[in-house]
Amino acid sequence: MMKTTLIQVFAAALVLGAAAVPAAAQELKIGYVNSERVLRESAPAKAAQGKLEAEFGKRDRDLNDQAAKLKAAADKLDKDAPTLSEVERTRRQRELVDQDRDLQRKRREFQEDLNQRKNEELASVVERANRVIKQIFDQEKYDLILQEVVFAGPRVDITDRVIRGLNGAAPGK
Repeated sequence: MMKTTLIQVFAAALVLGAAAVPAAAQELKIGYVNSERVLRESAPAKAAQGKLEAEFGKRDRDLNDQAAKLKAAADKLDKDAPTLSEVERTRRQRELVDQDRDLQRKRREFQEDLNQRKNEELASVVERANRVIKQIFDQEKYDLILQEVVFAGPRVDITDRVIRGLNGAAPGK
């Protein structure tokens, strides 16, 4: 009899414990944000891209013009080479090499400047996106929001809400 009572108490404890588990282990609310889409489709990201194009467009065109002039000068040298004296041909080749070196240096500087400004603009957009994500996290009581995942289903994808929040609309559903 004692054995039966102990087994019944143990079984009752298991049943009560099992009933308490779902209440304690509520379903997690998880969200996912596709950062690439945010940086490609949001208004602040597009504005940053436009700002960079405006800031660096003329310099890029100038470099391309300089490269075209250098190529034209090299083509002219190739065409004129048979009729030039050795001294003149060597002098013009040296000038072309110097101009090419200068152009390559300017292109490197341009690329470094552009990359630095891109990183600055990107950091600004990412900071704003993170504020919107935090707002969604707090308002909708998420347990976890991820940005880098291998796979995510549409049920947890909140990217559109983040983009709407960045664009100035309410980030709600």
